[in-house]
Amino acid sequence: MPNAGAVTMTLERGLMVLRAFRNERIPLTNGELALRTGLSRATVSRLTTTLIRTGFVRRVAGGPEFELAPGGYGIGHAYLQTNPITRLAHPLMQQLADRLNVSVALAVPEHLDMLYIGHRSSVRIATLRLGVGSLVPMGRTAIGRAWLSGLREEERRDYVVAILQAAGPQADVLKRRIEAALDELRDIGACVAIGEYQQNAYGIALPIRVGQAGVLMALSCGAIEVAADADTLRHRIVPALKDAAAELTVLLRDIDAEP
Repeated sequence: MPNAGAVTMTLERGLMVLRAFRNERIPLTNGELALRTGLSRATVSRLTTTLIRTGFVRRVAGGPEFELAPGGYGIGHAYLQTNPITRLAHPLMQQLADRLNVSVALAVPEHLDMLYIGHRSSVRIATLRLGVGSLVPMGRTAIGRAWLSGLREEERRDYVVAILQAAGPQADVLKRRIEAALDELRDIGACVAIGEYQQNAYGIALPIRVGQAGVLMALSCGAIEVAADADTLRHRIVPALKDAAAELTVLLRDIDAEP
């Protein structure tokens, strides 16, 4: 009989491989998956073989790359259909998106990324190529920095240390930008990031507490805009974003489910 600890570790590593695909929608080789997960190529090879057999990953025809298969979609669909947070939040988020001509996202942490559990867009904007299920880096996005600001100081410090360790040579620049965002959140209650994660894209975000348990999430507005001006965006978007966050807090205050 397999050791319970070994089985748990294998499951954790399998989930690491699945998360490594993120939202770029590009196929990855075993070597690329090893780089993203920190696992050995031999371990990744065993895991991709198992994930193919169970329907979560498939091999791209004619090459050594892998891509996500439909196996995970059923789990995601079940989550979306049964999660009262997204069901209740989406109409209000759509109203905000249409009013400001932006995309609106509601996100929770996933390791050092932020996972979109809610997303709505105005039909009039250029797409950000993001949606429900997308992962964006916590340290380089407004929505991630907003979530960090809602943590207790000691917990936030641990996250920032991990983010900077993963940033490599960009750590010093990233540290300054995170600190500036936290200052901005303390001053005006929201933060802006322009062109850091996606070229010509901006995000404006703030933290929000949801449900009876006060689960910390983050709410953001974003769009593609060439030469976006931070002050103009703050003036146009922050008041409406704060109003929407207050409405969402009231709307979801009796929810007792975790995100």
